[in-house]
Amino acid sequence: MATGTEEPTLTVDELAARAGVTVRTVRFYSTRGLLPPPVIGPRRVGHYGHEHLSRLALIEELQHQGMTLAAIERYLEQLPPDLSAHDLAIHRALVASWAPDSAEHTTRAELERRAGRALTEGDIDRLAAMGVLERAEAAGSYRVDPGLLRLGVELLDVPIAHETILAARTVLLEHTRSAARELTRLFRDEVWNPYRERESDPEHVAAMKSLSAHMQPMVLQALVTAFQRSLKEELRAAFTAE
Repeated sequence: MATGTEEPTLTVDELAARAGVTVRTVRFYSTRGLLPPPVIGPRRVGHYGHEHLSRLALIEELQHQGMTLAAIERYLEQLPPDLSAHDLAIHRALVASWAPDSAEHTTRAELERRAGRALTEGDIDRLAAMGVLERAEAAGSYRVDPGLLRLGVELLDVPIAHETILAARTVLLEHTRSAARELTRLFRDEVWNPYRERESDPEHVAAMKSLSAHMQPMVLQALVTAFQRSLKEELRAAFTAE
């Protein structure tokens, strides 16, 4: 499995298969500048890496959320240019968290194709415990959250105890729910209620519609940026020799 530090090894067909899109879609996004160009290897064959895969998944999720290509272009332009594949995957997972239940039914073969590797029963158990998938009633069938699949697969190789990963997931869920609750309260009290009192004003209605369309990406970007900075500060303080 490619990582952010390995040479790009995926052909355009393999990239499309791993991302669950068509080759035509990959080429279209490339022509729009949404995907960086591939590395050209022998015989003029383009090779893609994990960053391409993560960026493609983020683009698909943003489009699934209803953003236009122009809006997606602006969103991607605001991201730091040196984001790793892992950072992009976090963005994608956060964006997907705003969507309703988007679990997909898939077979074991399709699951492994999307994961880019063979999966043992132990791997399946860990992915299920992380909330990435759950076994369906039919043997060899699963309900998979595509927004979490790549992160879950990457965590399979992290040398951290399974219990620690689950504990970290619990901490993240508790704090993100708390943040979502407070942001919702703030929006309701400071934006929505005043809007209801002025909803007869056409200009205010138009402004509210525009805000609603752009609020989720803005909030997500703010959350990611704030969390990254806070985590760096906490890690630096925790592991700096006294």
